[in-house]
Amino acid sequence: MRESQQKQPTVAIVGTGVIGVGWITRFLAGGCDVVATDMAEGAEERMRKGVEQAWPYMEQRGLAEGASMDRLTFKNNIEDAVKDAALVQENVPEREDIKRKVLSDIDEHAPLEAVIASSTSGITPSTLQQDCTHPERVIVAHPFHPVYLLPLVELVGGTSTVQKTMDKAEDIYKQVDMKPLVIEKEVEGHVADRLMEALWREALHIVNDGIATTEEVDAAITYGAGLRWAQMGPFMTFHLAGGDQGMRHMLHQFGPALKLPWTKLEAPELTEELKEQVIEGSEKGAGHQSVAELEKQRNEFLVKLLDLVEEYWPEPQTIMHNKTKESSHDG
Repeated sequence: MRESQQKQPTVAIVGTGVIGVGWITRFLAGGCDVVATDMAEGAEERMRKGVEQAWPYMEQRGLAEGASMDRLTFKNNIEDAVKDAALVQENVPEREDIKRKVLSDIDEHAPLEAVIASSTSGITPSTLQQDCTHPERVIVAHPFHPVYLLPLVELVGGTSTVQKTMDKAEDIYKQVDMKPLVIEKEVEGHVADRLMEALWREALHIVNDGIATTEEVDAAITYGAGLRWAQMGPFMTFHLAGGDQGMRHMLHQFGPALKLPWTKLEAPELTEELKEQVIEGSEKGAGHQSVAELEKQRNEFLVKLLDLVEEYWPEPQTIMHNKTKESSHDG
């Protein structure tokens, strides 16, 4: 984390499950005051325990000036939680009816200048903002688990969202060292999840067809493509595959292979047999390690990996996007 150069915003977190706790940790480490709310029984105790478990990794990454777990407050209702927020981050279950109701409640009580963001992984913002009185300040801000370590956040505005909201949201997330990817066109699943889902479907086909085990599929990514993807995405990876002429030669040489039936776009039927193969394979791959032990190992790896990424990209990377003033995000 870099030292804060300006007063950090007050952030409200609605829903304190895994993603909510990740957001809380990220904003606290960025020097923000955070007010959280969740109606589930025992939510506050679980939330504070989750933040405490994640905090050592934030200390390793570096805390913003004034960052402290003591700046976290828990409220029993949405009205009290959001009343002073510059940003409200919603993280309730991935059901359209629940999200729309909660976002409408947030919209009723949050300050007019506040940004209201949903962490939804698949629902479009135009759908989510339908019941709000002020839909112009409602967006999607989709993070990746663990939120406190992974910096990408996909920002998507709906048909009623104004550009001022998008700009303000982008600025707030940058203040806590996130890398906002502003997506100009709404689509279910946004960008990153659609890419991951394509790989996941193909992986299920490979296991279902008896081509490779779950462990072998994981190894193919871990020791192959995954190592490259930690530094550069698929386009730059293929650009390097084209030799001196880069992507120009790569498309000329390997482009025709795209017509070959190597991949299966449709997901396989999730039969009981396939589910058991995937479950047993995953448990075998985990060995004797519990999920908690695997999470600890993953976090330690990500801290070191992020240090390496920043060594090769010493300046903050800007994810470019087009802002067309004629778009629906004008305001």
